[in-house]
Amino acid sequence: MRILVVGAGATGGYFGALLARAGQDVTFLVRPARAEALRERGLRIVGRDEAWVLTPRLVTADVLDGPYDLVLLSVKSTGLDGAIEDIAPAVGPDTVVVPLLNGLAHMDALNARFGSASVLGGVAKVVTTLDDAGDIRRLAPLAHLTLGEQEGADTARAARIRAVLEEAGIASPEPAHAVTAMWHKWVFITTLGAVTSLMRGTVGDVYDAPGGPELGPAVLDEAAAVAAAAGHPVPAAERAATLAVVSVPGSPMVPSLYRDLAAGRPTEVEHLFGDLTDRARSLGVATPLLDLATLHLRVHQRRVTAGKPSGS
Repeated sequence: MRILVVGAGATGGYFGALLARAGQDVTFLVRPARAEALRERGLRIVGRDEAWVLTPRLVTADVLDGPYDLVLLSVKSTGLDGAIEDIAPAVGPDTVVVPLLNGLAHMDALNARFGSASVLGGVAKVVTTLDDAGDIRRLAPLAHLTLGEQEGADTARAARIRAVLEEAGIASPEPAHAVTAMWHKWVFITTLGAVTSLMRGTVGDVYDAPGGPELGPAVLDEAAAVAAAAGHPVPAAERAATLAVVSVPGSPMVPSLYRDLAAGRPTEVEHLFGDLTDRARSLGVATPLLDLATLHLRVHQRRVTAGKPSGS
């Protein structure tokens, strides 16, 4: 299987490295600066008692050849429009595009550009980060990539991709419905993101403060209500799993959105929170806490865009 991984960051870089190490034909589409760094140091995976280096096959958008069998799209939502144009030469009539972004707005953009028949739903669950040296640091053992057809029916092509992932050590269970799975991940990530970004602290910082234990369940109720109104109710087991993450005394857990916020970088506020609260309004669902988190992140975004310190 000829695979193009778009981006070599914490998520795409990790999954792509595992696939390449397993013998798959993997090429990473990266920006020139990232390509130069990877050629010098290699793609390094560190953390959790592992340290290994991959010499990756790299390509930049100006010399991209195609088509590929599978395109794993792993970029920030802020880079989505550019990435869609970059990968166009790699998408042929039989190419399958699997986006690894959170939220759902990207699906409309990909469907419009390549046709819904070429795009699968995808949910990535991995706890990695890109450190200051540009290495991918694994923070927890989780490495799941769930994918499936948008309309829910299983197909031979989806099953084949899942088999390739499993052979590389990436858990890829068959979802009952891929878009529903995307909704449930969206509920999780916005709950975790709202709790930590609103309070400017880790899960443990929030939970250990007076009144803190009540915040996670309240935010989860709002996000889950939006999903239910959209036709994708969150099962009790999924709700319990989310609460188990946001209700841990002393937990150092924070999402990447919070790390961007704390570092004074732009966040994916509109893709994750703006879109969700817009859908909530159209569905008649009240989301006061999510609205507040959205406003908080928008103010931060305006300061970053204006070149002002985040806390000024």
